[in-house]
Amino acid sequence: MNSAVFPSQPDSAERRGFGVVIPARFASTRLPGKPLRDLYGKPMIVRVLENARQTGAEYVIVATDDPRIAEVVTGAGGDVMLTWPGHSSGTDRLAEVAGKKQLDPASVIVNLQGDEPLLEPGYVRQIVDALLHHPSAGVATLATPITTVRELLDPSVVKVVTARSGMALYFSRAPIPCLRGQHENRSGELPTGGPFLRHVGVYAYRVSTLLDLAKSKPAAIEGAEQLEQLRALWLGIPIHVTTITEVPERGVDTEEDLARAVAILEERHGGMSQG
Repeated sequence: MNSAVFPSQPDSAERRGFGVVIPARFASTRLPGKPLRDLYGKPMIVRVLENARQTGAEYVIVATDDPRIAEVVTGAGGDVMLTWPGHSSGTDRLAEVAGKKQLDPASVIVNLQGDEPLLEPGYVRQIVDALLHHPSAGVATLATPITTVRELLDPSVVKVVTARSGMALYFSRAPIPCLRGQHENRSGELPTGGPFLRHVGVYAYRVSTLLDLAKSKPAAIEGAEQLEQLRALWLGIPIHVTTITEVPERGVDTEEDLARAVAILEERHGGMSQG
């Protein structure tokens, strides 16, 4: 299993700069207006922005197609870029930012989703360091062990299988690796013979890789699984996966997720000011 700890090197995230871009859309089928929903006294996008500022990034930009989100971010002292509303993915929105800013192709840019208000900033530094320590990789991301059958069988939980090197072999919404005859068991116990890994959807890209991905047409497997990271694998771009033992808090996709996030923040800040 990959170590999530990297030694302090001259090319570490602390020594070489990186940027964070937060794609944020107002439209959401399950939770309309999601970035502006109140999350313990602040809009969710502001909570994400505050986390991103703690990563040590040289710059943090919210990329949105909605003036309402832009206004809230600007009011919180954040940088925002209005992007084309026709983008089909956060990756495309990220690529527009990279192009407009004329970023160095060799530099690193992180895609931090606008619905991940509870993601620990340290995870961002881990994937940046992983990318810098694996020069063959164009993308770096995270995974965590799956511990329950329910999680393994849930199509909303994306699974990943990696090589010994830590490079991703495949991502899927289906249980992978498939152990014949075991996924059908009703014992409630996780099948033996894994390991089973859950993908955590935060990415670090080399800017050159990001721009290549944005210029490429979607792959058939990408459409079948509805997983845009499969485009990189289809193009032969290595994705490094760092396995962490902790289980990050889930993103916010539903009213239930929102209520859970509020409860977590209340517990963390109990008795403290919401500001």
